[in-house]
Amino acid sequence: MALNARRNRQLLDAASPLLLEGEQVEMTSLAGVGSVSVRKQALTAAVVGVLSAGTVMATVTPRPLYIALTDRRVLFFDGNRGGKPGKLVLNLPRPYVSAGHSKKAFLGLQYVTRLSMAGEEQGLKITFPVQHRSDGPRFVAAFPVTR
Repeated sequence: MALNARRNRQLLDAASPLLLEGEQVEMTSLAGVGSVSVRKQALTAAVVGVLSAGTVMATVTPRPLYIALTDRRVLFFDGNRGGKPGKLVLNLPRPYVSAGHSKKAFLGLQYVTRLSMAGEEQGLKITFPVQHRSDGPRFVAAFPVTR
């Protein structure tokens, strides 16, 4: 399921001033970007459990970012502004990006891939949540595949 019409329009409005002459947006979506270690998840759950006397449970998730995939770049916008796309946080030149290690995750409810940048050792984990899971394979198809 793609972004709803209002969010899509807001994301296109945020991206428009940044587009180069002739650059076109090919796809928009929302995904969790980055990874959270098991240690950090356990520590957060323990601290919240102690502070709330066991009445509240907490989880830590990757940072939500809006994605605008253009014919030249991958633009990531802050997704923590009450749902509305925020400022640009990451701008990757598409010719230097590849995708790999793509799979369904969490009982098939999420789609996870790893973006690699030429010359960089560390990849960027992208997790498409259940409501945007179908965007994952379309997004990955836009890049060369790395093994």
